[in-house]
Amino acid sequence: MSAPTLAAVQAALEAVVDPTFERTLGQLETLSDLAVEGTRARCTIALSSPSQAIQERIAKSIDAAVTPLGVEIIEVDWKIRVPTRETISGDPLPEVRNVILVMSGKGGVGKSTVAANLALALRRMGTRVGLLDADLYGPSIPTMLGIEGTPYSKDGKTIEPHQRFGLKLMSIGFLLEDPKQAVIWRGPMLHGALQQFVQDVSWGSLDYLVLDMPPGTGDIALTIAQRMRVTGVVMVTTPQEVALQDVYKGVSMAKKVNLPILGVVENMSFFVDSAGVKHEIFGSGGGAKVAEFSGAPLLGQVPMDAAVRAWGDKGTPIVQAAPESPAGEVFAAIADGLSEAVARLHFAKSGKEAAPKAENAKRLRILR
Repeated sequence: MSAPTLAAVQAALEAVVDPTFERTLGQLETLSDLAVEGTRARCTIALSSPSQAIQERIAKSIDAAVTPLGVEIIEVDWKIRVPTRETISGDPLPEVRNVILVMSGKGGVGKSTVAANLALALRRMGTRVGLLDADLYGPSIPTMLGIEGTPYSKDGKTIEPHQRFGLKLMSIGFLLEDPKQAVIWRGPMLHGALQQFVQDVSWGSLDYLVLDMPPGTGDIALTIAQRMRVTGVVMVTTPQEVALQDVYKGVSMAKKVNLPILGVVENMSFFVDSAGVKHEIFGSGGGAKVAEFSGAPLLGQVPMDAAVRAWGDKGTPIVQAAPESPAGEVFAAIADGLSEAVARLHFAKSGKEAAPKAENAKRLRILR
């Protein structure tokens, strides 16, 4: 077989489909820096999602495309640029590319567990992530992330967020002298505290700011929707019908205030016993019903696992403590799906792929 030509390799690669957008690399104009030397090739591909699953799928397609041409080794530099939301005048988070609300109309479904693990999973994908505990009456993030103490200010004007596992963190819990102390505030005080956590915290440049929202459809969600352009919502539910009725209300509220629903997470979906038998303790199908009602994908079903609770109580969420556990892998897949949903949302708004100028790169070598 004759050596592959640059033109042939380029044509083959431009025909590879980016599954995030279901468009070819040629259509998206995200293939660059192609070089061919003998049976070796290298190129750069820009992506809007840091999803490992997407990179693996494209890598397989690349391998299948260039192998018949005689390419034995191809090196791919992935360049990622997470797309940026449109900000409004006076937006308090101008350097934050995406604001993600983790919410539910129902209490007790595990929003804090999902928010903490989702934020860590996004961080482990190499992105810059912050986590804001917006549940001012019942802050859980200090316990789940194993951090306490009053934040400080460098300049007397802005608050420095705490940091753990690479996340930037803020919670009303950091400001309470006694963690058992109740927060007894009316609406205006809640709004003021939330505004301070958003506007006066030195979040810096972030790809994703994840907000752990309080239960219900009250003031906090409305305030956030009015003050800034939210990228979208991750709706959390459990399988049983009694939870769904409140979650449906959360979906309806999000739609009324024009908050896009990026996906649904079904928490406490099932339990697998020591014999490997699956038990659906709270029933089944709840997440699928919410996904259908909201018109959003079901991002994942998180199993009931004592390790999730245990590691959360110890201040090291399961994604950090045991990323290869069943629950850890589910959260990683949820983060992949969320990042893809964010990229598709921006694509739909702009009509084009949003990563022509990428900021970081990692190289993949395909060998046979």
